[in-house]
Parts: sequence; C-alpha cells; structure tokens
Amino acid sequence: MASDHRRIFHLSDIHFGLENNRALDWVKQEIAEKRPDAVAITGDLTMRARHHEFAAATKWINSLDAPVTVEVGNHDMPYFNPVERFMTPYKRFRGMEEKVERELDLGSLAIVPLKTAVRAQPRLNWSKGWISTSALAKCLGAIDALPPGTKVLVAAHHPLREVGTKGTALTKHGERALRELARRGVIGVLSGHVHDAFDIMEQTPEGPVRMIGAGTLSQRTRSTPPSFNELEWDGETVSVCVRNLQDVDTADMQIDDVPENAMPPREPGEPVAPVRQIPRVDPPVH
Repeated sequence: MASDHRRIFHLSDIHFGLENNRALDWVKQEIAEKRPDAVAITGDLTMRARHHEFAAATKWINSLDAPVTVEVGNHDMPYFNPVERFMTPYKRFRGMEEKVERELDLGSLAIVPLKTAVRAQPRLNWSKGWISTSALAKCLGAIDALPPGTKVLVAAHHPLREVGTKGTALTKHGERALRELARRGVIGVLSGHVHDAFDIMEQTPEGPVRMIGAGTLSQRTRSTPPSFNELEWDGETVSVCVRNLQDVDTADMQIDDVPENAMPPREPGEPVAPVRQIPRVDPPVH
C-alpha cells in the first residue's frame, strides 16, 4: 500500500574530528531534498569523543530536517577521561540526548535501538561489540510492546555476527541477540563499525535475520568511498541502495562478509569490497 511507504537514510561512522565535509554537505542536501521519514545514525559520531568533536557532531545532527535516532559507537565513549567513561559515559551527548537510543514509530514500521558499545569488557580490545543482558532485554521489551503486526528494524553500532574464536569474537553475545530477534520476526539489523556497506542474511536456529551495514562518511575509508544507505520500505519488504559520491553500483560497494578487523585493509587477501579503493595515505587512527 502506498500509505505504508517509508524512506530511511541509514548513516554511520561519521567520525567528527576526521569527517569528510564534502560527504556531509551532500548527505544534508539529500535529506533536505528527499525528506526521508527517518534518519538512523548507527554510531561513531566522533573520532576520540573529544568535546569539540561532539560539539561539531551535535550541531550537524541537530540541523538535519528529519526524525533522527542515534546509536552510541565505541569511538563515542570517553577515551582520555576514565572517570567520565565509567561514571557518565553519555555526558557528551547532552546537546542531542533526546535522539540517543530513540525508538522511532513509522506506522507499520518501527526502529528500535540495541546498545552494543560498553564502558568496559573482559578482553583487551574494547572497540568490539558487547551485548549485555540488560541491553538485550530493553530492546526485546520495546519490540514486544509494539502493536501487533508492526515490522521492526533494529539499530546497533556493531554487526551482531560472531566471527573468529571465542576470544576475538566481533560482538560478544551477538548470536544470542540474533536468535531472539529472529524469533520476533525482525526484518533487519542496521549497523556500521566496519566502514564498508553490507547486506547479509544471517541464519540462526530461530530463522534468518538480515544484517544491513552502512559505510562511513569520514576520511577513514576502508575500501569504498564515503557512503550511506537509502532504505525503501513498501509495506512488505526493505530495499537497500548504497549511495556514494562516485556513483558506484550498490553491489560493488558491499562486502561479502563482516571482517573481524574494522581497520582499513593494507595487505593482500584482507576482506574488502570489490571497489578496493584503499587510500594512498592513511588518516590518523590512534
């Protein structure tokens, strides 16, 4: 039905502090012209969660003329202030706090948040995802409270697929979350983190779950140019078009698998998208 049609812009990994201003100006203009029903930003708004980075991110996000929901990425947790990281990790979001982990009601479709970035975890690499019992319960509770028949997109920062060994899994408890989301018929999980787009059907014992990843709008490109996803919901299915400044086909922008390491590829054989546009000079990442 025409009344069920919805357009959603899915952005991720803007990384203010190392943002791509040309890409941001383009996306803002696209939002003004196409007037999407919602904008889902799946984390990593900043580079190192510095105050000036959050100020720039807040100004840009608040200027968007559309309903916005924002997820917290691992780069958005305070890096240089451990007291703030553990006591008030969301303090620097105060200029847009009403948008953080915001559920969006789009009629027959809803966007529900799932937090995957945590203050600390019992492994050395805190950049990877971790889904706590309380975060999953909050997400599932929001889904269960929706009117019968409502279709759901879940928004998270990290892809939920578990890869590698137990000690290096990309998102801890991701498999459990996928099973619960499959049980509830979730039509897709929007995420970012890996800086290349993807659209993968993940199989679980409870059925399949579609995982949809957006690329980056920063200078920290992996192997494809800056991009975002334009989603179209027709009341029954979601279609995904990867939009980018270089007009590369969607299929050539997408990776076939979720790489464990989200750093830009620099060695032969590392998982990259077909475009393989590895920057000649790396932007600073540490």
